[in-house]
Amino acid sequence: MKKNFGTKTVLAPLPVLIIATYDEQGTPDAMNAAWGGQCGPHHVALNLSPKHKTTENIQLKGSFTVSVADADHLTVADYFGLVSGRKENKIERAGVHVTPSAFVDAPVIDEFPLTLECKVVEMQETSLGEMRIVGEVVNMQADESILDEAGTIDLGKLRPLSFDSATHTYRVLGEVVGQAFHDGAAIQNA
Repeated sequence: MKKNFGTKTVLAPLPVLIIATYDEQGTPDAMNAAWGGQCGPHHVALNLSPKHKTTENIQLKGSFTVSVADADHLTVADYFGLVSGRKENKIERAGVHVTPSAFVDAPVIDEFPLTLECKVVEMQETSLGEMRIVGEVVNMQADESILDEAGTIDLGKLRPLSFDSATHTYRVLGEVVGQAFHDGAAIQNA
């Protein structure tokens, strides 16, 4: 038997994304965003409040970086979602380090092992009052510590965080339970 919950929405996984930008003075800022993800082979989409400093910075610079929060940096990632960049310098307070991206006008937070460097290709206010931002990934950089023997990203080594909207907790992804575009062949070939 199933239970109805009305409009409550739980969809998993929700990646914990750290969006980093520069403001008009060139000061780096970062925010934790759960409402976003990959929306195509080379594009990411974010749904942000137009009131965020990060949203204003994206409008100003036309670029941003997206770091995938990992279990090793959970406290820093959560902090980036607790405090407004208008109230304090979150990068400085968190004690993280940034390097300017070589591809877009945005900072790369050195501590996060996987970062997408993005230029804005679409930005519009939705009927819900949010800003929908689509960024084209112009470069992805990964620390060697999260690569497998073939040189590809190993989610088991990365241990990316996922936001559990049902319980307001973080979970870790990484366990391999099957092979995409393969395991369903058992039904197809039956």
